[in-house]
Amino acid sequence: MIMQAEDKKVYTDEEYLEFEVNSEERHEYINGEIALMTGGTPNHNQIALNLSGALNFALKRQPYRVFVTDQRLWIPRKRIYTYPDVMVVQGELQLQEGRRDTITNPLMIAEVLSASTRSYDKDAKFTAYRTIPSFQEYLLIDQYTMHIEQYFKTEQKRWTFTEYDDANELVSLNSLSFQITLADIYDKVEFESGEVST
Repeated sequence: MIMQAEDKKVYTDEEYLEFEVNSEERHEYINGEIALMTGGTPNHNQIALNLSGALNFALKRQPYRVFVTDQRLWIPRKRIYTYPDVMVVQGELQLQEGRRDTITNPLMIAEVLSASTRSYDKDAKFTAYRTIPSFQEYLLIDQYTMHIEQYFKTEQKRWTFTEYDDANELVSLNSLSFQITLADIYDKVEFESGEVST
């Protein structure tokens, strides 16, 4: 979730990074503005953990790296630093020049949607992610109901869309060999109705 900082001062990339490295909280940087990222809900964290854990296990000893929540990503064409909920990198990590803590080459990104970030994740953030040459696949996972949207790049500037809303449905990634049911993604997630996915 993102809360816009009240101060509208424009910061340079270097000012943001110096500020961020010394901060106890995480912030996104969007074209000169710094935005505080507030803590996630138990559902948000459970979904991110379920997906990242399954990916990490399935991809062990393969040329992929799985990152969750705290790994910073730099999107140079949009001048954005952000922290996707789940990222997969294929092959060698490409780091921002001069940094050892900021990657630039995700293959797949998953975001767990929050009420405050739903529109941003679906629109402006997806637009920014699409400027990354290595980026091939995007999952948007609702934390309030069982619903996932999947976008996969089929060719330059062309993406396919699939949605899922049944516990028994299998989400198959196109960018790498991985499948998972919605039941596993939503394991131990408690919806507002009081229903717990098991």
